Amino acid sequence: MPTPPTAPVSPVHPVDEIPPVRHLTAFGLQHVLAMYAGAVAVPLIVGGAMKLSPADLAYLITADLLVCGIATLIQCVGFWRFGVRLPIMQGCTFAAVSPMVLIGTTGGGLPAIYGSVIVAGLAITLLAPVFGRLLRFFPPLVTGTVILVIGLSLLPVAGNWAAGGVGSADFGEPRNLALAAFVLAVVLGVQRFAPAFLSRIAVLTGIVVGLAVAVPFGFTDFDGVGDADWVGISTPFHFGAPAFEVSAVVSKLGAVVAAVPAPVLGGAGLVMFGTVAASGLRTLAAVEFKDNHNLTVVAVSVAVGMLPVGVPTIYAKFPDWFRTVMNSGISAGCLTAIVLNLLFNHLAGKGGSVDSGSADVTGLAGGGGQDAVE
Repeated sequence: MPTPPTAPVSPVHPVDEIPPVRHLTAFGLQHVLAMYAGAVAVPLIVGGAMKLSPADLAYLITADLLVCGIATLIQCVGFWRFGVRLPIMQGCTFAAVSPMVLIGTTGGGLPAIYGSVIVAGLAITLLAPVFGRLLRFFPPLVTGTVILVIGLSLLPVAGNWAAGGVGSADFGEPRNLALAAFVLAVVLGVQRFAPAFLSRIAVLTGIVVGLAVAVPFGFTDFDGVGDADWVGISTPFHFGAPAFEVSAVVSKLGAVVAAVPAPVLGGAGLVMFGTVAASGLRTLAAVEFKDNHNLTVVAVSVAVGMLPVGVPTIYAKFPDWFRTVMNSGISAGCLTAIVLNLLFNHLAGKGGSVDSGSADVTGLAGGGGQDAVE
């Protein structure tokens, strides 16, 4: 008897394919490790600028990782209208580092930072539906410039780390810079010669190797790690506002991260922050700079963004509200890029219309598309 025809099996799209559990475990661990170095950098920068004690710095790091985990679950699983429902890791943004440092070091402290973040978060939640309609004002010309400014404005942070950390007694000692250079060499070596799995976590590998080298040379002290609890309670508003329990986290992990010497972070930071700047250049590579004013937009925006980085006291005599915005090279450069893009590419020019040549290439008239929000 002839075999009855079988129904064709539709192939599963790679996006919807579910790998075996062993592969999922390896991929998930790799994703976490790739995010980890960047996630802990933000509390290290803010806590270091505010001169927090090792215990408070460790607490800040563990709280940061806890919230990153909660946000990741919301993004992956989805909750009502929140979450993209994609396998992504939700980390920290460096864009708010400078404002947080400014708020925290001018008398407000961490409670003021928490209040600002809560208000800003609520405002963004309410305004989120509106931003989708504004994407045409954020083409690669603007996003690339902002990403470039973010990377450049953070490089001095890595430089200070490499020298030993601002305020350290041995700031600028050759041995600090040598350790940072060693970590940088390890990161580059792993990226160039290691298997693909390790190359994706080259920064974290460099930090681990650098820490292993730093310990016998007396760069760090792990006394705080021994005093830390294995399991602790992360309490929101721990530094000032009313506190309530949320979840238990591994406290020793935060203490270990807080004990990593600044030169080790400096060597890794040069790669991380430099990569951010390079990503901005890659985005700008898609922008047309011929027969338009796009070069002026980038040049002036980068210049304004670098002013508070190169001359930290340039706005010292301005009101607090002005300094909160403009003392951050990131926000200053971002605002400048948006305004200049509107001026040169959206408002009617001398001929009564926008330059169609630049609009077509950079997505100014029809929307930036996916590339605009890379």
